[in-house]
Amino acid sequence: MTDSKHVFFFGNGSADGASSMKNELGGKGANLAEMTNLGLPVPAGFTIDTASCVHYFENNGHINGLREQVSVAMSALEDAMGKRFGDSADPLLVSVRSGGRVSMPGMMDTVLNLGLNDEAVQGLARGGARFAWDSYRRFIQMYSDVVLGIHLKHFEDALHALKEARGAAVDTELSAQDMQGLVATYKRIVQSKLGRPFPTDPTEQLWGAIDAVFGSWNNHHAIEYRRQNGISDEWGTAVNVQAMVYGNMGDDCATGVAFTRDPGTGEKRFFGEYLINAQGEDVVAGIRTPLPLNGEGSNTLEQVMPEIYAQLEELRHKLEGHYRDMQDLEFTIQQGRLFMLQTRNGKRTAAAAIRIAVDMVAEGSIDETTAVQRVTAEQVEAMLHSRLDPSADKDIVAEGLGASPGAACGQLVFTADDAVAWSEAGKAVILARPETSPEDIAGMGVAEGIVTARGGATSHAAVVARGMGKTCVAGVGSLQIDTEAKTARIGDLVLNEGDTVTLEGTEGWVINGSVAMIDPELGDDFKQVMEWADKLRRLGVRTNADTPHDAQVARDFGAEGIGLCRTEHMFFDEERIRAVREMILSSNITERRAALAKILPMQRDDFIGIFRAMRDLPVTIRLLDPPLHEFLPHHRAELGPIAEQMGVSVDVLAARVEGLQESNPMLGHRGCRLAITFPEIAEMQTEAIVSAACHLVNEEGFTIVPEIMIPLVGLAEELRILRAVVIETADRVIAASGAKLDYLVGTMIELPRAALTADEVGQHADFFSFGTNDLTQTTFGLSRDDAGKFLPDYIKAGILAADPFATIDPAVGQLVELATQKGRSVRSDLKVGICGEHGGDPASVAFCHGAGLDYVSCSPYRVPVARMAAAHAALKDGDI
Repeated sequence: MTDSKHVFFFGNGSADGASSMKNELGGKGANLAEMTNLGLPVPAGFTIDTASCVHYFENNGHINGLREQVSVAMSALEDAMGKRFGDSADPLLVSVRSGGRVSMPGMMDTVLNLGLNDEAVQGLARGGARFAWDSYRRFIQMYSDVVLGIHLKHFEDALHALKEARGAAVDTELSAQDMQGLVATYKRIVQSKLGRPFPTDPTEQLWGAIDAVFGSWNNHHAIEYRRQNGISDEWGTAVNVQAMVYGNMGDDCATGVAFTRDPGTGEKRFFGEYLINAQGEDVVAGIRTPLPLNGEGSNTLEQVMPEIYAQLEELRHKLEGHYRDMQDLEFTIQQGRLFMLQTRNGKRTAAAAIRIAVDMVAEGSIDETTAVQRVTAEQVEAMLHSRLDPSADKDIVAEGLGASPGAACGQLVFTADDAVAWSEAGKAVILARPETSPEDIAGMGVAEGIVTARGGATSHAAVVARGMGKTCVAGVGSLQIDTEAKTARIGDLVLNEGDTVTLEGTEGWVINGSVAMIDPELGDDFKQVMEWADKLRRLGVRTNADTPHDAQVARDFGAEGIGLCRTEHMFFDEERIRAVREMILSSNITERRAALAKILPMQRDDFIGIFRAMRDLPVTIRLLDPPLHEFLPHHRAELGPIAEQMGVSVDVLAARVEGLQESNPMLGHRGCRLAITFPEIAEMQTEAIVSAACHLVNEEGFTIVPEIMIPLVGLAEELRILRAVVIETADRVIAASGAKLDYLVGTMIELPRAALTADEVGQHADFFSFGTNDLTQTTFGLSRDDAGKFLPDYIKAGILAADPFATIDPAVGQLVELATQKGRSVRSDLKVGICGEHGGDPASVAFCHGAGLDYVSCSPYRVPVARMAAAHAALKDGDI
């Protein structure tokens, strides 16, 4: 690194930096500079830029010119404050704080009161002996923990022992002599732990703290915070060195945190807390109970220090007006003088974010586009689900994958049948399964939430739960489920049928017992922000829905059609499954057609309901996809009624069932391969779809263009053959009905071969829909239901940046882009979308926007999330 500018000074009303320099100075440093330039009372200091942190790690802590620049800045800081660093008469003390370009509250390190030693403390004592020795003991404790690596417990134990001996409830009840004795005790702890004395040279202390703050960028909780919040590891943190001001010099001093609006509700009111005679760490640590800034009572800052409160009110309006956003403020009052230590855009709940955005548009502070930028897709999702009361106690006994957001509480059951029975008895249930299958659908439908020991983000449990708006925690590796004994073991804890548990489907928590919930509340503000988002987005948003109810829910959430209707999900009603099994186990085409004739009117009625719910909006219906054995009984005893119905022996049926078993069914006889072998299945489904549409056109005046999708195509010839089957059947039904009906025939691109030969496949398709769940499986060679066992390890180790079943992987993305380009090269009007679960993932939605897709399709309860993500994608790409 060259001797470029690393250090940026602020003080005496001017600064080298500005709020626009967050990438270089971090959020804290940029805002300290901005407040200084605005003339606010900010203690002088300087910021070491984020690039220095990056080079610090690249060059084993050596940065050319940095020490020299820091020395110059320290001299300027001394001049600005009229004090000298380490002076025994009137010492300048400093704080050393981190500051990434994105706020990471509490994740990195801070050192206060730096510059104290046995000589400097004497000078500081001019402000009060107790204050000086308390500051010294705080400094030794904090520096030893942050820089020297000595655990806080050793110092806290010494403080606690002294308070017990003195009968003191809080630190403020200890005397100056007590604090001086603690300093000596703390020094002995350092000597015993390190074999060397506590450092007394202020410059050595300063560089130790700077090194520690840089190093804290890579502590485990900072890394985890960045992973959860999508913050780049490459950015680094700035270091802010600032003159200390003291809120703990007496009763005319205080420290506090305030928000220019209520961060919980978004209400336009000054909100915050403070402590008399305290440093900032006392507020954060919660050792003492903070007091309110305002409101009723005689102990508010408004009552105790009315002039200071009036200054804060003035600065509140000035800063919010300047930044045009709700601000989070930190302040210190030293002997009746107010100092501002930080401002930043305040973190807020999802409900508050939406209210603040709408209110600020009404106030003229921001425009509608900015309001949409202020509300993230993740905040929209949080609004759609019940959540745990953040103040409630939680006994978290296991963690898995947060597969479907929200919170749910109920009694444990271990089979779908029990879930139904208990629900019918008026009980709220949590369905626990090793993994779910289509046969569990009834139980899943009545359960409050679902937890599985196996599976990932696109496992059956996850996909279906999200579609239902159910909370789901999947892949809980520590959960041992015994469905026969009806128990779940987590280590030494055994949960029995009927025990109450709570699930948190964002963090992936399994909680023993019940926890208080907060219900979602969608109001006019939510609706307004979503309308603004819809004006901005280019990408369409459809839903994955298999029932009229799901279709209506999705339409109410703003879906613009159905991108995936999975017809196999319609087969598990008790009457239908018998006919389906009869069809599968038939020995010839005559028997199969007879069974299919029973299913036809059921499917037709389903499609009428779905078309009616989606009136005049596009509906894409996928023909039968799963392997046939998934619809068959698992136990011989269940074959008896089917055998009797079909007039054959149980042994004959058992042999047929065994013959349909496959070693790797995900890559076996399924999708279009079924229709190639049994075209009569595709004929029946096509007839059901088209006759339903014709009925609504003739009887109810609908304008419908059904989109019939052929799944798992890998060869253009497969699609050519099956397209002909669909067209022949559809045209026949339309002619017989006398209706005027157009329809489309397309395919689901879910195999790499189909993507690579999309120019051939596209010659026989009116549309492509990417099934990114299976496309990810076949690209990686991974089973999405089994990969949950090891994918977290891959992500933790940095082998993968994200779960590829949750966010589109770059390689899968390349296949999507290539197939889109190749398909449109032979058919310019080819409609292209995705219908995998990635359609509700904000990062994947952004990818689809960039790839030029026409729409995404997702679970009903993720439709608003996709709408907001699509708007953000358009804004980011500069389409607006």
